[in-house]
Amino acid sequence: MSSRDLPPILILATEACAYPGANSVGQAHLGYPDNTCIMRVPSPAMFPERFYLECFDRGVGGIIIMSCGVECPYEGAYEVLAKRIDRVYQLMKQRGLSADRLRLTAICTVCNRAFIKEVNQMARVVAELGPPGGERAAA
Repeated sequence: MSSRDLPPILILATEACAYPGANSVGQAHLGYPDNTCIMRVPSPAMFPERFYLECFDRGVGGIIIMSCGVECPYEGAYEVLAKRIDRVYQLMKQRGLSADRLRLTAICTVCNRAFIKEVNQMARVVAELGPPGGERAAA
């Protein structure tokens, strides 16, 4: 089964750090799965809990939030984001969704190997779990 046949992977990439990292992947002519969609965002802290749940409801197989981490140019945004994602994990568990479908990571502007590693890891999770909704939540 090719990656095109799998549910999509959504990447929220911060424009200050992770998106330039994703761009460096393209500049290096490195590949990643076809079912990956990168969304350039100022700060992923702006997305409410329901955004992630609605993505899964609409068939997104996995979400990677690639942030600047504690290096975020928006003071306190990473801390807000980390707390929000903790709440999303609880909501996912209530819905029977595996927490493996959602990942928060820090990617720098030149971290193309880390970018590829994260995407490939999520691709394996999505291939294993299939479309969202049928699996048992990870304990």
